[in-house]
Formats: sequence, structure tokens, C-alpha cells
Amino acid sequence: MSVATMTSKGQITLPRDVRDDLNLKEGDRVSFEKIGESYVLRPQNKSVMELAGILHMPGERALTIEEMDDKLGEALAEDDARIRSYGTRRVRGR
Repeated sequence: MSVATMTSKGQITLPRDVRDDLNLKEGDRVSFEKIGESYVLRPQNKSVMELAGILHMPGERALTIEEMDDKLGEALAEDDARIRSYGTRRVRGR
């Protein structure tokens, strides 16, 4: 178990073994999430390239950029239509 001491300014230095385990380097960011009565420290030092493929569904073929653009366009058009119809209903309902 590693221990750190807080300064009067509320700062702590993470022990070397913790930094090494989390692969933290100078300038890296960390997040703190409260879970029950405890906090979880998570490194925020992954590059976008390391996240490539995390949403892939095994057995399904990957979409092309054009297919992704088309699906995004369809979703935006549906969302736009929903927003516009909501505004129209509010005006008529007055």
C-alpha cells in the first residue's frame, strides 16, 4: 500500500510505484470518481489512437467513412425534425 501526504495547499505527490503502475508522466491528467465512500483515481493519458476499435462488435463488419457519414447525417436529420416539430407543437398549443 502506498501513502502520500497532503500539503497545506491541498497537493499530494503520487508515490513512484503508483505513477509507474498507471504509466503517468509529467503533465498527464487524472480523474477522481466517487464510488460510495471511496474515490477511484483514473489516468487520463490515453491517446485517441489507443482507443481505436474499442466499439467494434465482433462478427460485424466495420463501417466505411462514407457509411458513418450517411448514418450520422440520417441521425442529425431525425434529431432536427424532432426539435422542429416540438417547437411547432409548443407554438400551436398556446
